[in-house]
Amino acid sequence: MTAMQNVSLGAHYAIHLPAPDDFTFWRERARGLIQCDVPPDRVSWIEPGGTGDLFALEGPTRSEKRLPVPGSDARPVRASKRFLKLARNAALHSDPQRFGLLYRMLWRLQLNPRAMEDSADPDVRRIEELDKEVRRDSHKMHAFVRFREVGDDHYVAWFEPDHHIVRANAGFFMRRFANMQWSILTPRGCIHWDGETMRESGPARREDAPQDDPTEELWKSYYASIFNPARLKVGAMLSEMPKKYWKNMPEAELIPGLIAGAQAREAGMVAAGEREVKAVPENLAAVAQGISDCRDCPIADCGTRAVMGEGAADAPLMIVGEQPGDQEDKQGRPFVGPAGQLLNQCLEHAGIDRSAAYVTNAVKHFKFKWKGKRRIHQTPTAKEVDTCRWWLEAERNLVKPRLVLALGASAARGLLGRTVSIGKERGRPIPLEDGSELWVTVHPSYLLRLDGPASDQQGQLFARDLAAVRARLVELAE
Repeated sequence: MTAMQNVSLGAHYAIHLPAPDDFTFWRERARGLIQCDVPPDRVSWIEPGGTGDLFALEGPTRSEKRLPVPGSDARPVRASKRFLKLARNAALHSDPQRFGLLYRMLWRLQLNPRAMEDSADPDVRRIEELDKEVRRDSHKMHAFVRFREVGDDHYVAWFEPDHHIVRANAGFFMRRFANMQWSILTPRGCIHWDGETMRESGPARREDAPQDDPTEELWKSYYASIFNPARLKVGAMLSEMPKKYWKNMPEAELIPGLIAGAQAREAGMVAAGEREVKAVPENLAAVAQGISDCRDCPIADCGTRAVMGEGAADAPLMIVGEQPGDQEDKQGRPFVGPAGQLLNQCLEHAGIDRSAAYVTNAVKHFKFKWKGKRRIHQTPTAKEVDTCRWWLEAERNLVKPRLVLALGASAARGLLGRTVSIGKERGRPIPLEDGSELWVTVHPSYLLRLDGPASDQQGQLFARDLAAVRARLVELAE
């Protein structure tokens, strides 16, 4: 028995897809129909909600039990890797003719395996167009989904895709926001992630999603700060960020004002770049004002506040960290986050009174990148540390500590102007030009990232370094 013996002469078949993005279902049915020699003009592919075929033998009520069944001797179906790659994406398009187009191309590939190599072929070109439009829609989803907190650490976003891309892009958001509980609502269906499992639900309405949340002011402040008027190209920006997505993006309300003020801001940047010599601050208040106004490196444009050092103005000990963290930026004080709390415990254990010391950072602004709703610390570059060194030196000149404790390599560079190996430099004094001593150890945040034996070992070394600093302070005081 041949495959054609299973096919009714003149029969027309309708395949009802269970979902508009079910490429696997289409692939299995298409393979069977090809093996039964059912030509493309006798097959209708109908997605949920689509119009049926008056001439079709099959329908949703009679399922697909009457579809021809390939014989055991049916020849294998051939499809190039290029076709499968494009077809998988093109199947997500909203064009109702896409599955028929893909089946016609698959039929042709059985006769001409190189058919996909003809870039002028209308079917090939149309499949490429569908693939491109789906990829562009996916890119917009990756770029313009904006989560808003709705309570209990759950975030919800609203997005309106042009094509059936939601389920296909669930993995991207799951990997990127793995630690968040979130939902993406769309008119084509929704996806939900609870930190462990992905769940799907039916279409949603715009009013089902929240309109704003408390963190949006922080995000808008950050966006305004990184908006570079010198690189503004309105046409390119509107092409990359179409206005149809603006209603879901909190920063969109800033864009008209930022564009209108771009020329003035650019002139201000040029004028600031001409400044070469700063006045030496006469007191710590002047340093605080200076770092607040400073825009000499990109970190200052991150939208964060400058965090001034604090402590006794004539402290014998100056403790220097790397840069403010998330909590330090929010509170405007150095070492108040988790690393600061660990530092306080270790200082107390070593017999060092933090309130009698002056605590500051080598870099005065918080450098970070967004990961979902969280701001993730980024290590400042050597150039950024060197740029901020002028302010650290100003603090040292005013406080005049007898001993400076650098926490981490960035802090040590801020004081020495060179790259420092903590392992080689820790545990001994390094003379500074003003007669004071520099001691180097690790940053407490490094200890927070360790666990097990490494945590115990490095914790003991840190305690030993602080004990040595404590002993040296006693010697210097005598």
